Amino acid sequence: METPFPSFEPNGPNDEARGPRLREIPLRLIVPNLITVLAICAGLSGVRLAFENRFELAVAMVLIAAFLDGIDGRIARLMKATSKFGAQMDSLADIVNFGVAPALVLYAFVLDQARSLGWIAALIYVIAAGLRLARFNVMSEREVKASWQSEYFVGVPAPAGAMLVLLPMYLGLLGLAPDRLIGIISSAYTVLIAFLLVSRLPVWSGKSENRVRRDLVLPIILFVVLYVATLMSFTWETMVITAVGYLLSLPFGARKWQKKYGNNWPGHPDHPAEVEDGLPGEPK
Repeated sequence: METPFPSFEPNGPNDEARGPRLREIPLRLIVPNLITVLAICAGLSGVRLAFENRFELAVAMVLIAAFLDGIDGRIARLMKATSKFGAQMDSLADIVNFGVAPALVLYAFVLDQARSLGWIAALIYVIAAGLRLARFNVMSEREVKASWQSEYFVGVPAPAGAMLVLLPMYLGLLGLAPDRLIGIISSAYTVLIAFLLVSRLPVWSGKSENRVRRDLVLPIILFVVLYVATLMSFTWETMVITAVGYLLSLPFGARKWQKKYGNNWPGHPDHPAEVEDGLPGEPK
């Protein structure tokens, strides 16, 4: 039976414009997206485990989700399997794994002791993570990038924020009882991490370090082995040291920026990022 409407063809009537069929898609294009999906599953599973009071596994799942979400883009570039679909999937996964999952797990563990204050802190952190990721996407899409973008982030990156915001949980799993006072302190700490995410603080990224001095190769390998060994044997102690060490390193990164670029930092009124950062009400 004929209908008055033509059949729906999302890519137009031209067969040549339809793109490859599903059976023609190479496997290498699916692998990065599969890793992204697994990252989302891990993050949401961490939330479920937190609601079941299985907090050690919950933290582990959130950290695994952050790790998987951090490597899917790199794997896509290595396999030459980048795509617009994958980029959109990765952006959606970021807000789940770096924003929603850590906030809900932390709320179930300690922030609920502060009642409404804890929930407000969790909301602020999720919104800050979303704003941070949106700003990163806008800056990464610029055709002309500043030289400092290969060396520094503007604000603490979202994966690091997810690792930092769970510090009260690391301490709690070491024996610090989550009561109302700890809940209020943890709420204030969560808001602090949210502020660091959306701040203009220059944070060293390490992306520009593509080569390592020959005499440092063996010490770096030994350090990585030692870190992994302590992480497996003394998990929460190692995570506490990692989070505190990262926070303490932030002023040194900012100082290094100031020595190299002077006042031309992302928070300075004359900096190009102040005019073209994609913030609401400003030109993109």
